[in-house]
Amino acid sequence: MSFKVFIDGREGTTGLQIEARIKARPDIQLLTAQPELRKDPAHRAELINAADAVFLCLPDAAARESAALCSNPHTVLIDASTAHRTAPGWTYGLPELSPAHREAVRGSKRIANPGCHATGFITAVYPLVAGELLSRDARLCCYSLTGYSGGGKKMIAQYEAEGRPAQLDAPRPYGLNQNHKHLPEMAAVCGLSRPPVFCPVVGDFYSGMAVSLLLDGSQLEKPVGADGLLDYYREYYAGEPLFSVAPAPEDGFIAANEFADKPGLRLYVCGGERITVTAVFDNLYKGASGAAVQNMNLALGVPEFTGIL
Repeated sequence: MSFKVFIDGREGTTGLQIEARIKARPDIQLLTAQPELRKDPAHRAELINAADAVFLCLPDAAARESAALCSNPHTVLIDASTAHRTAPGWTYGLPELSPAHREAVRGSKRIANPGCHATGFITAVYPLVAGELLSRDARLCCYSLTGYSGGGKKMIAQYEAEGRPAQLDAPRPYGLNQNHKHLPEMAAVCGLSRPPVFCPVVGDFYSGMAVSLLLDGSQLEKPVGADGLLDYYREYYAGEPLFSVAPAPEDGFIAANEFADKPGLRLYVCGGERITVTAVFDNLYKGASGAAVQNMNLALGVPEFTGIL
């Protein structure tokens, strides 16, 4: 069976990555906008409603506009922007969280692709809240180190330009006012009463990220410690082919680019009474385009990991 797919905003980093992952698939027919009409609402509406699945790789306002153009009840919309991640009627596209999440994606026509930082935080926190190991009122802290590709074409050009400023040689914290756009989904998906104190950091490497949750043992509802959490996560994510769980590496270092250009995600659980849980994955793969393709596969009824593994 062949499916028609349209990438609205294919010129951006995520759009290009999605296209690269699906263009050679024999079950996919890519619909392409005429270059001179790619921003024309009527032309976009025609393509959107002709497609079985549409990826919205657009700024938030444009993603909302494109979603409003869809009148075909059979068209699956997968939004890579922030616009619909906490919106009513949209399914959050992180199927590994539970069987119910996977079934929701499988049956949905409106899927919000997770943010990259949020993916790391939620994969660490959601199981703890779901298992009543962590209170919904917990005050959490998280930092996240990401490659510069997460900033899109403009940031990629800045980092790869000749004669770039020396400031780009060092890691740079940002989101300093605690209003990062991923915070609402971090809290909402995990069922937290408040978002974490969150420090994202961009580094001088292309892709990959390490998202770290910092826990004091007293924050947990049961005194399980790091070893207990390690076993808990292993059981929780057992059978998920993209996910793995591990103790601290023997050399004591975690590389944020360990999963660069790979589809997987690994949770490192380190410490004793004081614990760090670090999710390592590729911000462009499980953190963006790979997750979007996985969600499309589920919604279209094809094997979930087609074109990913």
